[in-house]
Amino acid sequence: MQPNSTQVKLILLALVLALLAGCSKPAPTAPPPSAAPTEPPPTAAPTEPSAPPTEEAHPVSSNAVATLTDVKKAVVHIMAEGSFVDPEFGMQMDAAGTGSGFIIDPSGLAVTNNHVVTGAALLRVWVGGERNPRNARILGVSECSDLAVIKIEGDDFSYLEWYDGEVTPGLEVYAAGYVLGETEYSLTRGIVSKERADGESDWASVNFVIEHDAQLNPGNSGGPLVTKDGQVVAVNYASRVNSNQSYAIGRSEAESVIGRLSAGEDVNSIGVNGQVMADGDVTGVWVASVKSGSPADKAGLRSGDFILSMEGLTLGRDGTMADYCDILRSHGPQDTLGIEVLRYATGELLEGQINGRELTVRASIIPEVSEDVTLEDAPGYTNYVGLEDDTGALYVEVPAAWHEVDGSVMLSDDGQVIAASIVASPDIASYEDTYADPGVQFIASRVLGEVYDIDSLLDELGFEECSYDGRYDYEDSMYTGKYDLYVECAGEDIAAIIVAAEPPERDYVIVVIIQVTTEADLEAAERILNTFQVIGNVP
Repeated sequence: MQPNSTQVKLILLALVLALLAGCSKPAPTAPPPSAAPTEPPPTAAPTEPSAPPTEEAHPVSSNAVATLTDVKKAVVHIMAEGSFVDPEFGMQMDAAGTGSGFIIDPSGLAVTNNHVVTGAALLRVWVGGERNPRNARILGVSECSDLAVIKIEGDDFSYLEWYDGEVTPGLEVYAAGYVLGETEYSLTRGIVSKERADGESDWASVNFVIEHDAQLNPGNSGGPLVTKDGQVVAVNYASRVNSNQSYAIGRSEAESVIGRLSAGEDVNSIGVNGQVMADGDVTGVWVASVKSGSPADKAGLRSGDFILSMEGLTLGRDGTMADYCDILRSHGPQDTLGIEVLRYATGELLEGQINGRELTVRASIIPEVSEDVTLEDAPGYTNYVGLEDDTGALYVEVPAAWHEVDGSVMLSDDGQVIAASIVASPDIASYEDTYADPGVQFIASRVLGEVYDIDSLLDELGFEECSYDGRYDYEDSMYTGKYDLYVECAGEDIAAIIVAAEPPERDYVIVVIIQVTTEADLEAAERILNTFQVIGNVP
């Protein structure tokens, strides 16, 4: 019997045994998932207590609102018009969405939510119940904080100031805005129920969120949560159905972000109105609309695109924007970020960079492989599953029919960790000992990267019962290396692909060994090569 996956593994063990050093087994962490907020049931109608203005730490302008009754003067009704792509209903042309906002400066600067305005062709804004709309333009947005600042045409506006007292459970608050697409001003009363709530959702990742029970309805998004004296406690952005829970972005996050947005800066944004979604086992960020001139626009992202990964990390695995926003918060606005995108309109898989290369159809080695191999025809796999190894370092998607999985690490005889590894096949024993069953082994190792370069590693890995077709260059958005192709394994119409590659930092090496017995397996190989990635610490 010639070398196969098991024998390859043994060869690697023998070659690196003398060079092993102690390695730790990582235990990756992930942000906890949370339910996507929706609207709660009705609460009691508010009253409007009259109370003297609270004492201010600085002089109050004549335009600064000081009573609950006058809050209406500074609250705005926003209609955002444009075209966007809905994942269920497709392209929505010349559609209009509504939300609320509030003025923070007499010059007409106003705060609202990013999801209310980003991607809109134009904004119409009604101030304080005016009959005729005013034009407004977007100055800056934050996708992750779900905030935006707009400049309303005109000046000498009434405006709201921030509440500088302590926000604790029991504080009486009021949610102001224009709901359900109506032009009538709405005010509901409640109390703060939590001073710090979970801010993870499928469209934002807010660090400081207040939970309250003042009723929010569609249209309240972007409106203020105010005290009985008309001061802003937080910015409303979400609620949950049938739980009497509403959520607002707290001052500690909002005020600092709003200052940057007012200066024309986008914060933690690439320029999309996005939402995490899942298509079977595939997750990512659905792009409903794209802001013209933004980094996303310049990269070639379009409405209806599905961002699968950023910087090699699969997005939306926990159902929230947490990973997406953690990546943006870990980089500057001009940093280059690799992205992989599924374009549903064409079925194309694209790769490119934010602040770098424009999106292009991802190069695939499979068409080249298919020209050199003859395989038995078979129906394609209909279901795929995402797998992680036992350490949480590796991720790959394989056919659900490859139900036998081994995610254990590769160990030396004395128990030292050589590599993170994951094997999947309909029958792992058959895959490892014969050529009868398809399967994959995905390995990542720092140790092997220290011992071998790409060519010498591939030289050590081989299938002597197969005909060697040749060595070819390999490159994707994260890794560069080479692959060897073997055909006519065991004298049958069976092929094997061995990929060895490195990330730009060259601090570890990956090896992907795929055995294919049918045309369906070759399609699976393409899925494997499109989805394998390192998501944690490599031994």
